[in-house]
Amino acid sequence: MAGRRRRLAVLTIAALALTGCASSAPREAGTPSTAPTTVAPTPAAVPTWPLTGVPVDDAEERPAVAVKVENTAMARPQTGLEEADVVWEEMVEGGITRFNAVFHSRLPEVVGPIRSVRPMDAGIAAPLGGPQVISGGQPLFLGSVQDAGVQLISHDAGHAGFFRSPDRRAPHNLYGRLAELLSQAEVTEPPRAQFTFAVGSEEASAVLDGEPASALRLSFPQTSPGWTWDADAGRWLRDEAGEPATSAAGDVLGAENVVVMRVEVVASEGRDQSGDAVPETVMTGTGEALVASGGRVLPATWSKATLEEPVTLTTAAGDDVALSPGTTWVELVPVDRGGVDVER
Repeated sequence: MAGRRRRLAVLTIAALALTGCASSAPREAGTPSTAPTTVAPTPAAVPTWPLTGVPVDDAEERPAVAVKVENTAMARPQTGLEEADVVWEEMVEGGITRFNAVFHSRLPEVVGPIRSVRPMDAGIAAPLGGPQVISGGQPLFLGSVQDAGVQLISHDAGHAGFFRSPDRRAPHNLYGRLAELLSQAEVTEPPRAQFTFAVGSEEASAVLDGEPASALRLSFPQTSPGWTWDADAGRWLRDEAGEPATSAAGDVLGAENVVVMRVEVVASEGRDQSGDAVPETVMTGTGEALVASGGRVLPATWSKATLEEPVTLTTAAGDDVALSPGTTWVELVPVDRGGVDVER
């Protein structure tokens, strides 16, 4: 029995010795390594401001605020427009235009002159989810904008943040302190994106697929704004009938993108002081568009299903139009009383 135990011990020691030799033997040339493969992590998406597509390090949780700004000779130069993320130009009574300027990524201290609401402002402000700042307005128009879910911050309603400038005559002298106006907003969430943006300006749809353009010449019944491409600035610069459009600070107004929407303008039920119908831009439906980015222009189609939905811009192939990161001016040019010419 003792001899059998000795034989088992010897076999065990021999087996352990063989195992140790096998584990330390070098691999033959060409033998594949069993080391794990390292997979590079997918880069995280860079956060951007929703209304400009510009990268942001630490975005403050605040809503966008739309401000109705006058655009007449008595109102120029306006204050704060150079800080807007998006500016909409719309036709009002007499064939002149007014702006609805949207602020989110940058907040100027003062904005103005501030004027009254129009029915088409519902389709501009509702998709943003934030308040619309106005001087006041006809009850009919106030109701239509509120029915679209838009909070109104109004001078006539006694809201804080408005003041009259002694440098101009009424009604062209009403201004607002934007931080104080924004502090009265009923929501705090940032807006959803209103347009599609390329990662860089070189990838914008107009830059990739559009035609070169040096200037855009727009016509409304009583005003003729224009946009000229400045390659050094990398922006379109605005003029009013050939005269540079400047801010109160002396800066020429400009934008990375100009979107021209051909729209239907109808007579609203409201009346102006002379008894004529107040024009209303139809903000839903579809129509022709022209998108200018990076010194090039691209024909497109605009569509908007409801007042609460943003505008969608698509190419002839049905793809979303990608804008250059930056500010955008939207020109609501009537199909029957306006036009756009492209200078090459």
